[in-house]
Amino acid sequence: MSYGYPGPGDEQQPPPPPQPGQQWQQPGQEWQQPGPGWQQPPPPHGWQQPGPGWGGPQPPQPPRKSKTGLIVGLTIAGAVIVLVALGVIGVMAVSDNSSKDGGSVARSTASEQSTAEEGDAKESPAEESSAEEPAEESGAEGDVKITGCEVDSLTTWASAEVLITNRTSKKADYIVNVEFVNSSGKRLGEALAAVNSLAPGRKSEETAQGLDTIKGKIECRVTKVTRFLS
Repeated sequence: MSYGYPGPGDEQQPPPPPQPGQQWQQPGQEWQQPGPGWQQPPPPHGWQQPGPGWGGPQPPQPPRKSKTGLIVGLTIAGAVIVLVALGVIGVMAVSDNSSKDGGSVARSTASEQSTAEEGDAKESPAEESSAEEPAEESGAEGDVKITGCEVDSLTTWASAEVLITNRTSKKADYIVNVEFVNSSGKRLGEALAAVNSLAPGRKSEETAQGLDTIKGKIECRVTKVTRFLS
């Protein structure tokens, strides 16, 4: 007897789980087979049907793409840009140096030409002076020429006509010494001719008059010319 308590053989077993299409009831209630018109109740609002594979093993994730190739490409591009920039800077530096060297050569050439022109300019006055003053080369004697030589028949005094030309660039005073000699070169007498303040390029005819008595033919020679530039 169980005396109101369930014995070991009287314990109730839990009902089996409902099969699809059957309605499950609480223990103590009688389970009934759903009728032909029974339909599965709709899911609660907001509930979504789980997708395929829900609750099961997840599919493998695709492998992540490696960024090594991108980093290498960016590094190479940066190196190329740096090399191009260095090349441009080098070309500009060479061009700048070439322009400076060309400017230096041009200035050196211009300086040499200027020096040569200055040298020519310095030499030109000397050449002009030589052209204007050929007497400087031959001395003041070159400014004097004898144009006449005779003995006066009445006074038997010898005289010489001299032509004085001032070929300098300044006024000048001249004193001309003349001697009279015979055909053998013997000195028979002397005379002086002078002119004052003869302008540059001007000419003057003067007479060197002797006071010695001379007979026969004579020859007149210029022995000395003294010139004073004023």
